[in-house]
Amino acid sequence: MSEKSLAEMQREVDRYIGQFKEGYFSPLAMLARLTEEAGELAREVNHLYGEKPKKADEADNSIEMELGDLLFIIICFANSLQIDLTEAHNKVMHKFATRDANRWTKKNAEP
Repeated sequence: MSEKSLAEMQREVDRYIGQFKEGYFSPLAMLARLTEEAGELAREVNHLYGEKPKKADEADNSIEMELGDLLFIIICFANSLQIDLTEAHNKVMHKFATRDANRWTKKNAEP
């Protein structure tokens, strides 16, 4: 499968949601869904890297699928508020590159 840009993903999700009368959920419902999916990701991480093994009857989820669910909800949330995620990403990266430029030790830095 070929790589997709954030803009392509946003359009793909918009086409998918556009086929339903209900459309996008409200911002509050989106936040609730985002929180729910983050909890499901936390559960999977805890099963794989924490001290809490899965129960025998628990669903066979994966970190990959939970991250995919989170990405879908984030795209829905952005689309519902007409936020361009590429532009949002660019702004965040600029913030990290300037504000946090010297916050962490770079691998190629002198000791």
